Amino acid sequence: MRWPQARTRPEAEQGPGLVGVVRVDRRTKNLTKRLGQGEIAVIDHEDIDRVAAEALVACRPAAVVNAAASISGRYPNVGPKILVDSGIVLIDGAGPDVMTAVAEGTSVRVDGSELLRGQTLLAGGTLQTTESVHEAMEKAREGLSEQLEAFAANTMEYLRRERDLLLDGIGVPKVRTRFEGRQVLIVVRGYHYREDLATLRPYIREYRPVLIGVDGGADAILEAGYTPDMIVGDMDSVSDKSLTCGAEVVVHAYRDGRAPGQERVDQLGVVPVVFPATGTSEDVAMLIADESGASLIVAVGTHATLVEFLDKGRAGMASTFLTRLRVGGKLVDAKGVSRLYRQRISNAQLALLVFSGLVALGAALAATPAGQTFYSLIGAWTDDVLSWMRSWLVESRPEALGAGWHPGRG
Repeated sequence: MRWPQARTRPEAEQGPGLVGVVRVDRRTKNLTKRLGQGEIAVIDHEDIDRVAAEALVACRPAAVVNAAASISGRYPNVGPKILVDSGIVLIDGAGPDVMTAVAEGTSVRVDGSELLRGQTLLAGGTLQTTESVHEAMEKAREGLSEQLEAFAANTMEYLRRERDLLLDGIGVPKVRTRFEGRQVLIVVRGYHYREDLATLRPYIREYRPVLIGVDGGADAILEAGYTPDMIVGDMDSVSDKSLTCGAEVVVHAYRDGRAPGQERVDQLGVVPVVFPATGTSEDVAMLIADESGASLIVAVGTHATLVEFLDKGRAGMASTFLTRLRVGGKLVDAKGVSRLYRQRISNAQLALLVFSGLVALGAALAATPAGQTFYSLIGAWTDDVLSWMRSWLVESRPEALGAGWHPGRG
C-alpha cells in the first residue's frame, strides 16, 4: 500500500522531489504525536523497531529522515521494512547535524537521498529500498550471536543488582488495588495491542480482570471502552485524561529515587505510589501484580520473541527476560488466551441449539392450562384443514380424471 505523498512543486520554483512541512524530534514516540499526513519526519532512532515504525506509518508521512542507522547490523529489526513496504521514503544515516539543520514547522524538500530547503542542501544520507533493507537484514542476522553473548553478560549484571527484588520481592511497594486471587490484564502499547484487546473482549467481560496500563497502555484501555485500575510508568507517554480517571498511579523511578514523572502527576492533584527499580515499566507492572497475589497475568503488547527482546536494547531485554522468569507460570500472552478462549459454534450446533430451545418451549407450554388450551385450538384447526382437503379431493376426483372415468372401472 502507498500512502498519499506530499505535493510536488514545479522544478522551476523549488526543484524536483517531495515537499512538506518538517517535524523534528529525537524521540520517535513524541514525534508521532504531532506528525501529520504528507509531512516529513526527522528522527534520530538507531535500529527502528516495529512499534516505532507502525506508529510512523499510522501518521502517513511522506518521508522519514533518520540521523542514525535504521539498521545498525546488531540484529534484524523489522521497522525499516515496515516503512519501505508502506511506500514511505526512508533516508538513512543523515548524520546528527540534521537535527539542528532544520527548524520545526518549516517547509523542506526531499529529492532522492537529500534533504533540501529550496536549493540549499541540509543533509544527505542513504535512500533505502526494499532490496537494500532486505540485504541489511540478512547481514544483521549474522550478528545475533554477539548480541546473545552481550545479553548473557548484561543479564548477570542485572540479576546481581536486583536479586533481592527478583528473588524475594523486596522493594515492591504496597498498593491499594486488590489483586489477591484475581486475574490481571497488563496492557503495553506495543505489538498488535489494539487487535489483542479487541479479541479479548469476551475474556474481559467474563473474568473482569484488574486492568493495568503501562504508560500509553492506559490510553489504549480507555480507547477500548474500559477504565484502568492502575497506571504504571514514568508518565512520559500517558494522557492527563488517563491519569485523572481514578486509577491508582505508580510512578516508576530510578534506583537512586529520582522520579521525573512524579512532578507531572503531582500537578494533576494525583497522589502516586513511587517504585524505584532498574527494569522497565512493563517489568514493574508484572512484579507488582505477582507480589500482590494475582492468580494469572495476561500480557497485551509486551515482548515475547527474541527480536522483540532485542528491540528493547540489552538492558531492557535482560530485565524483561528475568521478570518473565520471576512470574513464571502466572504469565500468559494475550494471543494465547484469545486462541484458547475463542468460541466457535458450527451451523449444525446452532441449528440443534435452536431446535432444543423450541422443544423446551413447547414442553413448558404443554404443562400450563393456557398452553393446553392453545394446543387444543391448534389441533381443532388442523383437523378442520385436513377435513376440508379430503372433501375437496373427493369432490374434484371425477373431473380431475377426465370424461373416460366410470364407476367400477380401474
